[in-house]
Amino acid sequence: MRRKKIVVIGGGTGIPVILNSLKKEDVDLTAIVTVADDGGSSGELRSALDIAPPGDLRNVMVAMSDMPKLYERIFQYRFNENDGPLGGHPIGNLIIAGVSEMQGSTYNAIQILAKFFHAQGHILPSSEAALTLHAVFKDGAEVVGESHIADYTGVIDHVFVTNTYNDELPTASRRVVDEIMVADTIVMGPGSLFTSILPNVVIPEIREALVATQAQVVYVCNIMTQRGETENFTDADHVRVLHEHAGTPFIDTVLVNVETVPDAYMNTNKFDEYLVQVKHDFTGLMAQDVRVISANFLELIDGGAFHNADAVTDEIMNISEIRIQ
Repeated sequence: MRRKKIVVIGGGTGIPVILNSLKKEDVDLTAIVTVADDGGSSGELRSALDIAPPGDLRNVMVAMSDMPKLYERIFQYRFNENDGPLGGHPIGNLIIAGVSEMQGSTYNAIQILAKFFHAQGHILPSSEAALTLHAVFKDGAEVVGESHIADYTGVIDHVFVTNTYNDELPTASRRVVDEIMVADTIVMGPGSLFTSILPNVVIPEIREALVATQAQVVYVCNIMTQRGETENFTDADHVRVLHEHAGTPFIDTVLVNVETVPDAYMNTNKFDEYLVQVKHDFTGLMAQDVRVISANFLELIDGGAFHNADAVTDEIMNISEIRIQ
């Protein structure tokens, strides 16, 4: 019996949690990771070296690797802000940047480092070139750059990406479309809707593949709304926006957390971008012809509300089992 083929799409800090759990299952696992980050260490390195930003790829590498904890601490160590040109850079970002320069592309670097760190699956940047994210707001304003979007006061209408260093149409990395087309299950999220998930979806080749694939497409809906992105959003609003960007409905199943985050629990200093719990609109979800799996997916850690990765993985495995039969 062949192994289930599961593809996870996203970026930021959301999908590494799910990938870390999924890698323990007997599955053929692939992560497709956004390359539109232009802030912090990733932004500085992509500008200096004309490479795809390494930060999200670094976090996915750690999540999918069986590297010892000591190696992980070294790979994730971030230089102090007052350390001159190195200030704020994680060692892992510098390693990815160096190997990217040596190999001539971030794609090649990630394939080498995935073997080096024994990644339990495949890691693919969504595009082999750095992309710039554009957000167009309801008032007509356009904000350029992922790191600037949350600072604008307004409601996002849609986002799109351009190649950062040329005028060519953004294209998917090699193997990305094939992985989507042969998958049994595609998992999107959790993660920032407009800045971690949609930058992948709006690459034309990826959008077309997501619509055409026979895989079950699962969206793991965020637990909390996000400042500057999804303020006042319901779970149905998240799905609606995904469908609008694809031009047609393509989500088959939505995982919705129904456990309540305790009042005044969130550490608003540490997690200042997260506002309130996403409200439920099951009527709106059903109107979009998606299957809804609602359960307790909540895990409370250090003043933050996160997805319980094992609970999410159990549901993904159940969906994949149905799909593969």
